[in-house]
Amino acid sequence: MGNRKGYGGKTVYGARVGILMLDTKWPRPPGDTGNALTWPFPVLYKVVSGATARVVIHEQGKGLGPAFLDAAAELVKDGADGITTTGGFLAIFQKQLAAHVNVPVASSSLMQIPLAQALLPPGKRVGVLSVHGDRITPEHWDAVGAAHDTPVMGTEHGTEFTRVMLNDEIELDYELAEREIVEAGAELIRRNPEVGAIVCENHNMAPYAKALNARLRVPIFTVYTCVT
Repeated sequence: MGNRKGYGGKTVYGARVGILMLDTKWPRPPGDTGNALTWPFPVLYKVVSGATARVVIHEQGKGLGPAFLDAAAELVKDGADGITTTGGFLAIFQKQLAAHVNVPVASSSLMQIPLAQALLPPGKRVGVLSVHGDRITPEHWDAVGAAHDTPVMGTEHGTEFTRVMLNDEIELDYELAEREIVEAGAELIRRNPEVGAIVCENHNMAPYAKALNARLRVPIFTVYTCVT
């Protein structure tokens, strides 16, 4: 069989995806990006200190760029061959991250919008579910190659899911969160009947994809579908 050689340069092997974590303490059930049991392969995690959901969503990650770049570089040095994150709003750092680490980067579930749109028949559009719908800006849309008028519905009018995320609370009522997310999806389609697929901006919504699909009967794209 000839000579065999191994090539090093990394510290950890076999964990191909590195995940940049927001600095949070809310519950992360299986299906969530931040739960290692979610993934069918080993992953590496790196927490970006100070990266709260509130700063990322309400302040567009103001001042956090260098911290994300440094953490991504550390993940690649440790052994990651690709990078993702735990926040869909981090799309604004996509180009910076990809240029900095020189490996494939999937910063946001929203990057699936052009793919999902290409799969749909004429007359159908992709809609987006978000933890805070009115915080998605033209800068976010441009970062993922999506139309500025993409239909969006957020969960910020509910009482549970968005509150827990923004306040970084340690308890989350999963059943109530699921109801709020599914109802937001239903409202998205009621207001925009041309929506034929949904992309979940929020990376914590992946555990609820099955419930969304069962209720709405359209394809649901999450960070899980993006990374796997």
